Amino acid sequence: MPYLFDYLEHELATFDQKPFCPVDAAVLSQACMIDGAGVVPEPSALPALIDRALTLLAPDARGATFASLMRSELFDGMFTGLVPDDIRRLLMALAASPRFRDLRLCGYRSVFDEVPHTQFAATTFTWRNAFSFVGFRGTDVSTTGWRENFDMAYKDEVPAQKLARDYLEHMAPRLPGELHVGGHSKGGNLALYAALTCSAETRERIGRVWCLDAPGFRAGRFTAEDFARLGLRAGAGDEDFAANAGTPHGDDAPTANAGAPRACKIERIIPQDSLVGVLLECPVPARVVRSNVQGIMQHSVFTWEIADDLSDFVEAERLGEGSQALHDVLAEWLAGMDSERCKQVVDALFAALGASGARDARDVFLGGKPFPQLVSDAARNLDEASRDVLGAALGDLAAIAARRAGRDLAAAIFGE
Repeated sequence: MPYLFDYLEHELATFDQKPFCPVDAAVLSQACMIDGAGVVPEPSALPALIDRALTLLAPDARGATFASLMRSELFDGMFTGLVPDDIRRLLMALAASPRFRDLRLCGYRSVFDEVPHTQFAATTFTWRNAFSFVGFRGTDVSTTGWRENFDMAYKDEVPAQKLARDYLEHMAPRLPGELHVGGHSKGGNLALYAALTCSAETRERIGRVWCLDAPGFRAGRFTAEDFARLGLRAGAGDEDFAANAGTPHGDDAPTANAGAPRACKIERIIPQDSLVGVLLECPVPARVVRSNVQGIMQHSVFTWEIADDLSDFVEAERLGEGSQALHDVLAEWLAGMDSERCKQVVDALFAALGASGARDARDVFLGGKPFPQLVSDAARNLDEASRDVLGAALGDLAAIAARRAGRDLAAAIFGE
């Protein structure tokens, strides 16, 4: 069964010979995890009309290529995320691939600020005058990046989301061809947020929004009318469970892998046992695909199975029981807290993570100890007020999980 690196090694057709496909979106979403500072040009300050005219006249002369990034003196710190070694290997494969090596890279922007919890980066990839892919980076391994993710549970807009909209608005009038906007994980959330909140003029340029195992938004943040502007018809998704897989509602509901209706510009893809793409709320039905690993590592698109003809990912029969239970439990838990209470819980949670000695997200998610146990153990070192807030919240969460998912499944999801 092929996977992403097999695709890069064996798909020899250029984009002129074979259209852009979901696997390409996954590849470029991961390419956003490469730090292009000092190599990939920053967003142009030229007037949009002049900038676009120059691009149309000489599409192969502006911007960098993947080969431009092949500088070993820059490799320390160039690759981020939970699987940096895979990102490094990805760069080598992209520079060699006849499909990707002639893409032009431009508009690299990165913002990192610990105080307002901001972690943002974006890169744009263009293929001659045919299309442009505006890609947003997923979460890095920093505590700041993960804190911003948690802030989405109680804020209508976090800094990275505003930066994503501003970036898309700046880049769109400067880019050739149809616009693809996408990302993996937090990057997919930023892509969809930017597409939902950008101007009508920019939105009309968008051909596809790619959300790959991306979390949604706080309940009530967007309306059906907001999603209708991107082509999602009313009733297309399950209003109670955004992932939709395995639990269609009504005679007209889509099957587990129907995905969004054809007219919809949003392509949402999650692995069969997703732990990230089922978080928060999104009404867009998801396509569920197969992965060759278990647990949190299914989040990595490098583990997703690809069809033998290299045209798409291989679909799974349904979303795993644990993923659906995770969404239902967290949705009810968050619904029981107002924004202020949720902020207090998140503050206490990250204080506990700080007290645990975890240096970054790899220590939290790949350190061997289940996340709830790590938090529970670390909470003993908090001040009394924070310990009480976190203890009460985790107690409520455990009770909801036991009631809704059953005690065995709750223990599997949230730990003992």
